[in-house]
Formats: sequence, structure tokens, C-alpha cells
Amino acid sequence: MSEPTATAEHLALRASVARVVDEYINPQVDAWEAEKIFPAHALFRRLGELGLLGISKPVEYGGLGLDHSYALVFAEELGRIRCGGVPMAIGVQTDMCTPALARHGSDALRAEFLAPAIAGERVGCIGVSEPDAGSDVASLRTTARRDGGDYLIDGCKLWITNGTQADWICLLANTSDGPAHRNKSLIVVPLDAPGVVRARKLEKLGMWSSDTAQIHFDGVRVPQRHRIGAEGAGFALQMQQFQEERLFAAAVMLKGLEYVIAETIAYTRERQVFGASVLDNQVVHFRLAELQTEVEALRALTYRASALHVAGTDENQVLKLASMAKLKAGRLAREVTDACLQYWGGMGYTWDNPVARLYRDFRLTSIGGGADEVMLGIICKLMGTLPQKRA
Repeated sequence: MSEPTATAEHLALRASVARVVDEYINPQVDAWEAEKIFPAHALFRRLGELGLLGISKPVEYGGLGLDHSYALVFAEELGRIRCGGVPMAIGVQTDMCTPALARHGSDALRAEFLAPAIAGERVGCIGVSEPDAGSDVASLRTTARRDGGDYLIDGCKLWITNGTQADWICLLANTSDGPAHRNKSLIVVPLDAPGVVRARKLEKLGMWSSDTAQIHFDGVRVPQRHRIGAEGAGFALQMQQFQEERLFAAAVMLKGLEYVIAETIAYTRERQVFGASVLDNQVVHFRLAELQTEVEALRALTYRASALHVAGTDENQVLKLASMAKLKAGRLAREVTDACLQYWGGMGYTWDNPVARLYRDFRLTSIGGGADEVMLGIICKLMGTLPQKRA
């Protein structure tokens, strides 16, 4: 689905998301940023009542059963939110901790955890990163050992978005001593289980309104029926979840970057330097035109990746394009916010400046969900340009 061929349903969804962002979320963003947390349960319940947390999820669990093009529209409109933390937290619920559960979870597991997540009644999070394993997912150390009909989980997860408020975590853990890419499983772990310790809320450069936690698991017992899919399939299932996470990361950036450019145009049009507006300088208005062109190029790439994802015909092509979109989104976020902040002069360097906030928030895009270097490695592998292993 490219924008020129959007259906009436796409446009209605876009208008619905824009309305809730403008009327309910944005008026509270400054307060949430100051408090360094937003009320996830209250906001998610509101979004759930509007049917926005299960757009592409099965209807039998409360979802709308629509294809990914609608989820992409949702993500793009979340870019209207005037911070990065809240849309990221919403994306964790919709595109990061629930895709594998929706596709591969048992009926009972989906009824217990997916349906309440879609309704906004329970907040989820995703547990992959660890103190010594971020981009290198295969090296994670958290274990889930069989004990009768249960798993006993030990380990630590770091950088967990929604982690201080979440009700459950989609946890990637080692369930055997086999090869690193075939010994992992995804397990749904209730965060009120004995042995779960939310060790600390992390202080971050940006994304203030999104709570980020370090969580320890000390002999946490969960039934094996909480496993998503087959034992040992967790690495592959998480790689599939990353696809939607990365498309979300690219789509949610689009309107945020357009907002930065529009605010900079408005400010530089009014700001007078040497007898003329800053915007009148060709170096400024040409540069803003270049940046807007780059945003449109990112939009086209993201929508093409989504269209191929919907078609389901070439998984490697989707993987390559999604990785490219994520890479481009992170780099363009840095380029746009840095270039525009410069045109605000001293005002751009103030803490409460809207461009300064997104300069801090958007910097995460090149790190979270797979760093730029990981995206480049995936792209090179699919292009066949990686060095050949020597005997």
C-alpha cells in the first residue's frame, strides 16, 4: 500500500490515530516528559478501546485482522506525538512483544496474554538485550531450565522498554546447551512471578517519558505451556519479530522528522539576522529541501518493504529492505535533527526546545532494535558482499 493508493479504510484509520494523538496524547506529553514516565495502563486502555493495539492481530483475540499496511499507517501517525518515548512504548506493545505470540502462541496462551494486550488491559515488554548481549543476540546468557512441567529462569535483561510498568515479558532465553542459534526459546513470563526483581529504572539521554528497566530473574518458575512455538525456535521467531520492529522504527520516524523540518521553517522565517530572515539564505532553504526529499525517500522505502511483507513472497527481500529502512531512519534522524538544530542557533541548544528534545530522543534509532552496524551486516550478507570464511 503506497500513499497514492490508500483506501478509505486506511484514511479513516489515519484520521482516528491523529485525533487521539492531538486530543489526548500531545496535551500531556510535556508533563509526562517532566515526570519521566507516562501512565502506560491508562493510555493503552484508551488505545485498546479504539481498537488500535491489535490492528494486524487475529480477530478471535480482539484484533482487527488487517494486513501490515494498516499497522504501518498507525505507526506513521504515532510520529505526530511530540516526543519519542511514548510512540516507542506503544510500538513495543504492538510490534515488538506480541507478533510471535500472535502467530505462534497456543490458543490458551493467546487468550491469556494476547487478548488483554490488544484490549490494553495488560502491558507487555520484550526481553532480549542483556548487560553482555545486545546486538549479538546469539550470545545471551539467560537460561530457562526444565523442571518437571515448568521452566526455571535465571538471568538478567537490560534496556527493557515498559519494564517498570509491564505485566508480562516476552523473554528470549537459552533452553538447552545446543548451538547458539537453535538453543533459544521465547517464553511469556508474568512479571509478578516470585523471583522477578525490577532492579532499577534507567536514566537515559532521551526518551524520558518511556520507562526503561533492568530486570533480574532468580529461579523464576513458569509453566512450559508459556513457551511460544517449539523449543529451540526462539532465535528464528525473534528475528521475525525484529522485522516488524524495524519497519515500525522507520515508519514512526516519518512525521516526527517532518515536524522538525516544519518547526525549523517557521522559526527561521521569523528569525532575523543581518536584516533578513534566516530562511531567506539559500544555504538554509536548499538544505531544508534536501532533508524533506530524504524523508520522502525513506517513506517510499518503508512502504515498499511493507508491501512486500504483506505479499509474503520474498522473505529475504523484506529482510533486506526492512534493514535498509531501519538503517536509513536512524541516520536520517541524526542528520535532520542536527542540521535543523543548527538553524535555531542558541535557542536550539536549550533543553526544552522541541528540536532539541527529538535530537535526544531520535538518537536511539541507530542503536535500539539492532544497531546501524548490525543492519549493515544483514544487508551485506543478503548482497553477498561479506568476506568469505577461510578454512
